[in-house]
Amino acid sequence: MSGEVTVTGYGVRTAFGTGAEALRRGVFAGVPAFAPTTRFDTGPYRTPMAAAAPDGPDAVEDWALRPALARCGTEALDMAGLRPGTEAAVLMGIAGDQTSVTRYWRPTGKPSAVAEAVPARLAEVLADGLGLHGPRLTFTNACVASAAAIIHACRLISSGRTDVAVCAGGYLVEEETFGKFDSGRALSQDGAVRPFSADRSGLLLGDGVAVVVLESAEHARRRGARPLATVVGWGAATDAHHIAQPHPEGAGLARAARQASRLAGDPDGAGLGYVNAHGTGTKYNDGAETRGLRAAFPDRAEAIPVSSTKGTTGHLLEAAGAVEFVITLLALTDGVLPPTAGFTAPDPECDLDYVPNRPRQADLRRALTVNAAFGGANTALLLERP
Repeated sequence: MSGEVTVTGYGVRTAFGTGAEALRRGVFAGVPAFAPTTRFDTGPYRTPMAAAAPDGPDAVEDWALRPALARCGTEALDMAGLRPGTEAAVLMGIAGDQTSVTRYWRPTGKPSAVAEAVPARLAEVLADGLGLHGPRLTFTNACVASAAAIIHACRLISSGRTDVAVCAGGYLVEEETFGKFDSGRALSQDGAVRPFSADRSGLLLGDGVAVVVLESAEHARRRGARPLATVVGWGAATDAHHIAQPHPEGAGLARAARQASRLAGDPDGAGLGYVNAHGTGTKYNDGAETRGLRAAFPDRAEAIPVSSTKGTTGHLLEAAGAVEFVITLLALTDGVLPPTAGFTAPDPECDLDYVPNRPRQADLRRALTVNAAFGGANTALLLERP
């Protein structure tokens, strides 16, 4: 690796609010954000619950994807000490602003309106709004999309093709996707998400937006920027086992995690102190993920704390990778492991240390965050404390 990749800034929003303090009050305290959503009529569905930001005349506009991305982007650049005019790649994981499909089928829908809503357009809007000059690219590979954007940024920086990359992810709870997950019987009907628990019964969706600034260590040093963490490893793997179900042994996730560890010079995970799991709270995912982590770190899996934060934030879909990257960064810098909220009863299929319900103090040097998506896509990002 020719160029060390550092994190110098971030901006984040979830249903708990804006910034790191909101995550500490919610995610790290193990407080679920689920409530009946009033964003659309939930009457036709099996549950009204989601981790969506409160609605209201101001909140609806404030939580539209464009202003939410712009705000997080501004916060990230301010934290990094970067200004408009910076040469930076802008990489985004997103599915658009959730209106392109519905607008397409409306008799009054205009092609220009649909074009403004597609995923690639949002990367252009964010880059132009922040005054950033450089390549723009959008990833749409579902729940690993924003993690894939971060991985691509790491590759660009480590190979010397760019000094700075701004990576973003966003998803806001909306009816089209809500209805799809409901019809697929994936949503928990009792309003709770219980990752890795014996009685886990499904996921719930949540609002999430995050923007992360990555840059080469040399570039950060030249301008006197303080690194928040170093990205020492990354990996991506596809097992293509099933259109929706993960590989039963977590084969793709294990390969991605091993890639990240090898790149970090620690193939056995000896220095790994925490894993932020994908942990959706669904029957298939959590067992497969457990077996995948055991396959990736056969000698250490039982000694590594693992937790899922989706029991508090909900599943953020395309934004999951970026938001959970920030959560993992905070775990490193704060020395606190976020708990697996909602954990009830152990499951023989899920037999690792899941940090149940309460945060845990930990002196971490390295932490891994993993994500998985439909079609067998898997990602892993390994962070190290400065």
